[in-house]
Amino acid sequence: MERQNNLTLALTACGTSAPANVDGLRRVVGTDLVGARGATPADQRKIDRTVVGLCAGGVWRNAECVRHGEGR
Repeated sequence: MERQNNLTLALTACGTSAPANVDGLRRVVGTDLVGARGATPADQRKIDRTVVGLCAGGVWRNAECVRHGEGR
């Protein structure tokens, strides 16, 4: 029962907390991804620009950034 309560508390905290600075996050991530579906080369460029922001801003670790380009 205690484990279930801890899990509930953790999930509740994740669901109710907002980023500390939305404007800063928006500057890092950008808005290119809005509307991109990955179906066209233009969509892929939008996705890539978003990943660059996430990598440059330190949101993703280096290994995660490297994995983005694998398989191309």
